[in-house]
Amino acid sequence: MSQDPPNIEASVAAAAALRQKTLWAIGATITLATYVFYPVLVHMFRTWRANPDYSHGLLIVPLSLYFAYGKTPQLRRTELDGSWWGAGVLFLSVIAVCIGELGGLLTALRSGYVLALMGLVLLLAGRRVFEILLFPMAFLFLMVPLPQSLVNIIAFPLQLIAAGWAVGSLQAFGIPALLEGNIIHLAHTQLFVAEACSGLRSLMALLTLGVVFAQFFRPGHIIQQSILVAGTIPIAIVVNAVRVSLTGVLAHNFGRETATGFIHDFQGMITFGMAFFMLLLLARSLSFGANFFTRKNAQESSPA
Repeated sequence: MSQDPPNIEASVAAAAALRQKTLWAIGATITLATYVFYPVLVHMFRTWRANPDYSHGLLIVPLSLYFAYGKTPQLRRTELDGSWWGAGVLFLSVIAVCIGELGGLLTALRSGYVLALMGLVLLLAGRRVFEILLFPMAFLFLMVPLPQSLVNIIAFPLQLIAAGWAVGSLQAFGIPALLEGNIIHLAHTQLFVAEACSGLRSLMALLTLGVVFAQFFRPGHIIQQSILVAGTIPIAIVVNAVRVSLTGVLAHNFGRETATGFIHDFQGMITFGMAFFMLLLLARSLSFGANFFTRKNAQESSPA
């Protein structure tokens, strides 16, 4: 007796249905994990709104979803094959949550949510899907505010750098200025370079912008992208020093009132625009250098 050929269309339909059910299961599991972490996420959202240093956190989730959506063509061609390595990542998430609960560390609790998402994707969707979504998921770590102990360690040296460079700039312009710690003494007034003027806010925002920019800048060129992201740190420090110097010039000529209020906020917008321009210039320089060396190598390797 002859055996009927397999029904290819039925097999494809069954595979598509199974894939759809798996996707729904993954979505439901991630939704459940989000519900479990809901109090932590709400508290973090309030921190974004209350603390200007982390206001960029409001943009992280939409950008992460946008990056993930851009991976849709790759995801459609990728098979869903869960990996037990995801259980290991979930275990790390549990450890982070335990450390956060026992030690009162909000950073660990908030990072535990991101680790839980990564673990669930790896466990339920598999290694290939995890690799495709690795950047959108890892990008979520930028929404987690730094612990205050680390902020204190970072902010004070930044305050001293900004104050020192500002005094040097003021003296170069012939304005008498004396530095005492993080206090700038001028002829008729003095400026206190507080933690809010350390440049940490600009550094966090510019670092996030650098990561986003690097994602679109010559994708696949890890070295150039790393240089671009790392370049945001000196750019933020230099721009903040320029802002403090400008504040000193205005305070010396027009009084201390110019160091506060609208003028101070307007300076922040101007200097951040300057930082963005410097970031664009760095990106263009890297692109020009890469194209130059590519053409040079092509000419050297071409037959005479």
